[in-house]
Amino acid sequence: MKDFLAFRTMVTPVIIQVIFWVGVVLCIIIGLFLLVLGNEIAGYKSTWTGLGLIFLGPLGVRIYCEILIIFFRINETLTEMKHLMEERRQGTV
Repeated sequence: MKDFLAFRTMVTPVIIQVIFWVGVVLCIIIGLFLLVLGNEIAGYKSTWTGLGLIFLGPLGVRIYCEILIIFFRINETLTEMKHLMEERRQGTV
């Protein structure tokens, strides 16, 4: 709890995973909507847009979320390196 209150523990990676699943569900729902009802509203183009959104939408959401998580992994690695450097300095002095 102390690390959480001092912002040493990140909650954002968990939130990013939730955002991923919400994004996937939204892509599929909107894609299905375009497939079923879009033909009546926008015509033939909405069929391809709906199919593209169903298949490529989750991939795009996944790539976006992975890029966000990379920033947090970089932060974790740099923090570990900082702690190792501090331990080395204390050991040699």
